[in-house]
Amino acid sequence: MEQEPNDVIVLSAIVNGAKKFDKIAKVTKNSTNELNEILQRLENRGLIVLSEKKGFFGPKKELNLTEKGEKELEERKFELEKNWSSMVTIWKSGDKQKLQQYIDHNRSIIPSMMFLGIMDMMMFATMMGFMGMAMSSFIPDTQMYGDAHTSDSGHDTGSSDYGGGDVGHGDGGPGDMSGFDVNF
Repeated sequence: MEQEPNDVIVLSAIVNGAKKFDKIAKVTKNSTNELNEILQRLENRGLIVLSEKKGFFGPKKELNLTEKGEKELEERKFELEKNWSSMVTIWKSGDKQKLQQYIDHNRSIIPSMMFLGIMDMMMFATMMGFMGMAMSSFIPDTQMYGDAHTSDSGHDTGSSDYGGGDVGHGDGGPGDMSGFDVNF
């Protein structure tokens, strides 16, 4: 999972209440295709499960972490916390070159540390200033300038289910719950 930092972000989004495809896509800023691939990979690894619950307007599909998924997320959080601690230690030592090498080597996990709230953004900005760099050198535009921190009540409107497709009718017909097509 170290090669898949977006997996950690998606798992975290689900555990924090984004249980529907469109909500996960909005929170994580993943494209439809990318999110489909991530969800399929997570399902294949047994980390998430798609469940159907009774809702006021009919069946409601949502994603949940399995016990294995919860354990995986906790392990990844612990690893990310260790990485952040290492970055802080190197920064406090005053070795600019070593800090830049460490950040360059761990560039792919920085968005995960941000999303999970592990990274202190003020301290990271200070680190970037210490190295004479801008934060945008290490953080994707979708994380820097996205609308992830806009006001959101956290409630699904119920108007769409997994991307607004044909609710309850995947490629396999009524009740199909395999795969993660947008046409759920």
